[in-house]
Amino acid sequence: MPEASRLRGVRQAPRWVCSLSRLRRLRGREQVASAPRANSISHKRAASIAAAIALAATTLALSVPLKAEPVADFYRGKTLRMLIGYGPGGGYDIYGRLVAEFLPRHLPGNPTIIAQNMPGAGSFVAAKYIYDVAPKDGTVLGSLAQTLALDSMTNTSAKLDVGKMPYIGRLVTNIDTGVALAKSGIRSFEDVRAKQYAVGASGGGSATVLFPTALNAYAGAKFKLVRGYSGTTDILLAMERGEVDIVGAYGLPGLLVSHPGWVSRGEATVLFQASLKRHRLLADVPTLSELALSEEGGEVLRAAASTGEIGRSILTTPGVPPERLHALRTAFRAVLEDPDFLAACEMRKLMVDGAPGEEIDAIVRETLRLPQPVAEKIGQMMQ
Repeated sequence: MPEASRLRGVRQAPRWVCSLSRLRRLRGREQVASAPRANSISHKRAASIAAAIALAATTLALSVPLKAEPVADFYRGKTLRMLIGYGPGGGYDIYGRLVAEFLPRHLPGNPTIIAQNMPGAGSFVAAKYIYDVAPKDGTVLGSLAQTLALDSMTNTSAKLDVGKMPYIGRLVTNIDTGVALAKSGIRSFEDVRAKQYAVGASGGGSATVLFPTALNAYAGAKFKLVRGYSGTTDILLAMERGEVDIVGAYGLPGLLVSHPGWVSRGEATVLFQASLKRHRLLADVPTLSELALSEEGGEVLRAAASTGEIGRSILTTPGVPPERLHALRTAFRAVLEDPDFLAACEMRKLMVDGAPGEEIDAIVRETLRLPQPVAEKIGQMMQ
């Protein structure tokens, strides 16, 4: 049979069946071919989702107030107070006001600091206010007696724990001196052992009371204390008027600023210096302990003189949050290196012998460990 006839005799599948079969084959190829593409789309979607999450997280972070500068946020726009425990014009006042001027430049938030004199009871009035009344948030500072720790040991009724009042730093050591004007006729410490002279003093608990009284008890001096003056400047004015003969605790930094000729030109007699060793500018002036007439006296007078290492330091209230205390101390250290601050001190002929607050805290702790009998004897002399 011819080939054509045989083919015509075979029943052929309908055309739509062939088309369906072909369609299935084509779809199979498409699925195989599209598998990588689908996988690629899946990766792209995952990447898009991750990017969206990251964007959302960034947006959320930006919408939440930043906490990187809580100290700056706290101090910004605030007015701080520098309480000075003595009247205007003395070393505590001069250095306290300088800190009030320059510290805001270096404190986060750049607040304002105003200085306020709060004299009384050898700066105990200001100390008690800072300890008991002032806000415990780092907005109140104090320029108080260098003898504060010693005073607190001898005046237990004050209920003042100086160890809880952190220092932010020291501006200068302070060697207190006993000074007499030339018109008094006093030429050396031997003169005050031979004859009674009037010594100006502020309230009980101050160095103006402690040093003359201790020298009466242990060095044979015959000082007559005239109390009630508000501070060194007030005593100096009284000395000029002839009300008293001697100022019993005139800090060397303040002396060099206000009366430089008294030391450099010998216009006054410096009778003693409250220091553990003689200062280079006072090489011929005896220390307190050198004037002692007994071993016991030497121990007491050395303890009294040690407060000079605290000098003109600045403290704050108990309970200041750690991050603000750290900021205050950091700013204080920056002040000590500030060219404008140093220039201001140079212009005023002020000495600078700075130390960090932590170092002053250590000195305070050492003072608070004094043997109680020594502290009690000192306390008796400060009444």
